[in-house]
Order: sequence, then structure tokens, then C-alpha cells
Amino acid sequence: MSEASSPDRPADDLRRRKLMDAALTVFLRFGFRKTSMDEVARAANVSRQGLYLHFATKEELFRASVAYFLDTALAAAAAALADAERPLEERLVATFDTWVGQFVGALGSEAADLAAATKELVGAVVEEREGQFIEAVEEALRASGLVAAYAPAGVTGRQLADTLYASARGLKYGAATREAFVEGMSVAARVVCLPQREAREKRTKQGPPGPRPEGGRPRKARGKAR
Repeated sequence: MSEASSPDRPADDLRRRKLMDAALTVFLRFGFRKTSMDEVARAANVSRQGLYLHFATKEELFRASVAYFLDTALAAAAAALADAERPLEERLVATFDTWVGQFVGALGSEAADLAAATKELVGAVVEEREGQFIEAVEEALRASGLVAAYAPAGVTGRQLADTLYASARGLKYGAATREAFVEGMSVAARVVCLPQREAREKRTKQGPPGPRPEGGRPRKARGKAR
């Protein structure tokens, strides 16, 4: 196999990215078995020979396209989690929408065939990237301090991340639209982040702390002299 057609080559070439973007669209619509290299070439607006110059077989194109998609989605999810300007709830919803929500309504009638091909051809890659995604979510939950609130109940950060992922997978097949997916994940994230929300509301009601004298102890209010 030549270097140009290697599925392990980084997707840093604009033409290869264009081909893989087109291939993903076609695979999602028709599944693996019914997709032909001719259809991908037409979708990418290139010749069949131009497509084969980069990818020698449909299997090779599929592997490279799925790996490219996963890496791109993982980077976008990590960026959403790292956005400190947004509340944790919003970051979690954006992250799961990037990783899972974009599939809602995008899968064609050959979804089962596509799932089977994914398991057979790139199953190990998918499992690895999913593990990295869950670890990123777990790290964000820990960094926020939220995991400590669940410690008395014996719930770990990984279990919280797994619970959110299970909700996302259920909504992937149960939500009619991507908007419905986002709405459902918003509820799931709100429930998980409830301790953080309650703590924030409690601080708001208490107001800012009063001035402290030297020594760090609050100054007691003096009563009127009699």
C-alpha cells in the first residue's frame, strides 16, 4: 500500500479531507454495502481515478473516513468542554451534541449495515476514541468539583460520565430531531449538575461575605451602648 493511500496517514491534506467528508455523507445515507466508489467520487466532484489515487479500496476509504470523523469530533468535544466561559451544564450538552447528537436524523435506512461495517472494520478505533471521550467528560466533571458532591453516595466520576453517555445513546435513537436530542441532554445534564446548581443558588441567596478584620475572622456587630 502506498503512503498516499495509507489509512494511518494524518488527514492534513485538503483534498483527502474533502474526499472523506463526501464519503461520510454517502456512507451515512446508503450504508456500507450499497455505497460505491463511483457514488463517493460524484459526491466529492472528482473522477473515479482521482478517488482511487488516495484510497485503493472502499474498505480503506471507510476506515480512514471513520477515523477522520472520530478525531475531528473528539477535538470539537474537547474544545467544548474546555470553554470555561460557559456553565458546566451547557458544556456537557454541547459536547454530547458534537459527539452523538449530529447523528440524529442523519442515518439512512441502512443504519444496521453501517453499524455492522463499523464494528467489523474499525471497531477497535471506535472503542478507543469512545474511551477517550468518556475520560474527557469525567475529567471535566472532576475539574468542576461536582464529583465530590456525589462521593457520599458512592458515585464516581466515571459513573457520572457513563450515565450521561447512556442518556445520549438512548436519545440518539429515541429523539425525532437533533433539537429534541439537545433538549433531552439538557435535562440529563441539569439533573447531574443539580448539586452544583443548588450550591450556586445558596451562595446567591447568602450574598457576598462581609468585611473581615485582620486575622481573618468576621467582625461582630456592636450593640448600642446603654
